[in-house]
Amino acid sequence: MSFQVHSQDFIARSRDALADAPLQSALGKLRMGLSVRRREAVAALPEFEALREEAAALRDYTLATLDRQLETFEAQVRARGGEVHWAPDAASARAIILELCQRYGAKKVLKGKSMVTEELELNEHLEAHGLRCVETDLGEYIVQLRRERPSHIVAPAIHLRKEDVAESFAAHHVGREHADRSTAEALMAEAREELRAHFLSAEVGITGANFAIAETGSTVIVTNEGNGDLTQSLPKVHIAVTGIEKVVPTLEDASTLLRVLARSATGQEASVYTTFSTGPRRPEDPDGPEAYHVVLVDNGRSAMLGTEFEAMLRCIRCGACLNHCPVYGQVGGHAYGSVYPGPMGAVLTPQLAGLDDTVHLPTASTFCGACEAVCPVKIPLPSLLRRWRQRAYDARLDGDRARWLLRLWAFFAARPRLYHPLLSAATMMLGWLAGPGGSFRRLLGGKAWTESRNFPAPEGGSFLAGLQGEEFAPTPRKAPSR
Repeated sequence: MSFQVHSQDFIARSRDALADAPLQSALGKLRMGLSVRRREAVAALPEFEALREEAAALRDYTLATLDRQLETFEAQVRARGGEVHWAPDAASARAIILELCQRYGAKKVLKGKSMVTEELELNEHLEAHGLRCVETDLGEYIVQLRRERPSHIVAPAIHLRKEDVAESFAAHHVGREHADRSTAEALMAEAREELRAHFLSAEVGITGANFAIAETGSTVIVTNEGNGDLTQSLPKVHIAVTGIEKVVPTLEDASTLLRVLARSATGQEASVYTTFSTGPRRPEDPDGPEAYHVVLVDNGRSAMLGTEFEAMLRCIRCGACLNHCPVYGQVGGHAYGSVYPGPMGAVLTPQLAGLDDTVHLPTASTFCGACEAVCPVKIPLPSLLRRWRQRAYDARLDGDRARWLLRLWAFFAARPRLYHPLLSAATMMLGWLAGPGGSFRRLLGGKAWTESRNFPAPEGGSFLAGLQGEEFAPTPRKAPSR
C-alpha cells in the first residue's frame, strides 16, 4: 500500500495557516457559504433525517454484503461490454491504468474530478511515463496549474481567492497577456477556452465514481460543470476509477444516496449533472467511448471491514464534515498534509497511511460533534477519532508530556474528595486573575493557545454541579485598575 502523507508537520502547518491572511479570507467562504446553503437545503426537505437513517442503513448493508455486491457489479459490467480490473493497492492501480493508456496509444489523458486518483498519485505516475494529464474540473485544473493538492474534497481550490486564480492563469496561459481577469465569469470563460482543445484531442478519459451500481454495472458521477460528461464521452476510452466501498446494490439505492449527497455537499437539491455510464458505446448510440474499463481500488479499505473503523467506509465524500469543522475552518486542508483533510480525513488517513505518520490528525478535533451531526450517512466521527487517540496513547505515540499530564489529571480525577475542592479553588483563582475582561492574553503553559487567541477564564460552577442541581455561582472578578 502506498499513501504519501506529510501530516507530521500538522502543527507547524496549522500555525502558518492561522497567520496566512489571504487563506483566512478564502476560508470565510466555508463559514458563510457551503454550510449555510446546506442548512437551507435540509430545512426545505422535511424527510431529510429519515433519509439519513435510510442512507446509513443502506451503506451498512452494502458493507456487510460487499463481496456479493462487487461480484454482481463485475458480472454486469462484463455483460455490457466493459472490463473490470481489481487493484489491491495503489501501485497495482497505477500499473493497471498506465497499461490501459499505453494499450490504446494515449499521449494525452483527460481527468474528471476524482479523490481516489489523488490518493493514488496517478497524475504524477502517468506524467513520469510520458503522458500528459489534464484536469478538467475547474478547481482541480487551477490547483494542477499551481502544483498543489486539493484543499477540499468537493471544492479543491476553496483556499484560493480570485486574485490567486488570475495570477495562475497569467503564468500558464500563453498568448493571453491582455486577457480580462477581473471577474470570476471571465476566469471561467478563459479556462473553458483553454480546456476545449484538450477535450477534442485526448485519447483517454479518466473519471472517478460517486457510486458503482451492482444491479446494472453502471458508474455514477455528479458534477456542476459538465466536464465529467465530456471527459468520459469524447475520448475513445473511458476508465472509471473508484474505491471498492462505493458500490451500491440497486438504482433505487443510488437514488436515495443522491438525495442526501448534493444537499450535504453544496446545498443543492441535485447536482447540475448526474451521469450514469453503462458500458462502451453501442452501435445505435450517437456518441460515447469505444472501450469502458472500471478499476476497483482496495488500498487498505478491505482491512477496515469488521473492525471498529468500518463505519468510515460509509463515507460518500460529500465534504459536509469539513464545511462545519471549526478546526478545518481555521487551518484549511493543506495543513493536514493528506489527500483527505478534515474530520473524515483524520479518521481515514491513519488507516491508509499508518498511525505513526499521522498521529497529529486525530487530535485535530474539538469533539464538538458538528461533523457527526451533519454527516448524511451518520458516521460517528468523534467516536472514531477518540479510538485513534486511544491507539496513539497505547502505542506511546502521543509524547511523554501529554502522558504525564494525563496521569496527573487521572490521579486527581480518581479521588473526588480531592479533585472537586481543587477544581473549585482553581476556577475561582483563574476567574479572579482574569479580571473584568474574563480572559487571558498570556497564560503559563498555554502559549500554544494564547499565541493566536485569548484563553477564556472559567465563569464559575461546573457541569457536574449543574447535573446535581446546584445553582450557578459566577466567579468573582478582580476589579479593574484605575
